[in-house]
Amino acid sequence: MNEQSPTLVSTIDTYVYQTLQSLECASVIVQTTQGSVTGQLQAVMPDHIVVESGGSPFYIRIQQIVWIIPQS
Repeated sequence: MNEQSPTLVSTIDTYVYQTLQSLECASVIVQTTQGSVTGQLQAVMPDHIVVESGGSPFYIRIQQIVWIIPQS
């Protein structure tokens, strides 16, 4: 029997990723497929973002984001 290791296949939406990077450290509202999160965008990775809300980090997969609104 030939056993193979699992491989990760992921696509990066480069335009969304670059736009999110420009919003790093800004206050944002993020609408996901499961609801919305309001807070400060702490980190942007190729597959997820980290939004701090109420003192807790929320790790949100970029594929689950519907829209983002920067707050002033």
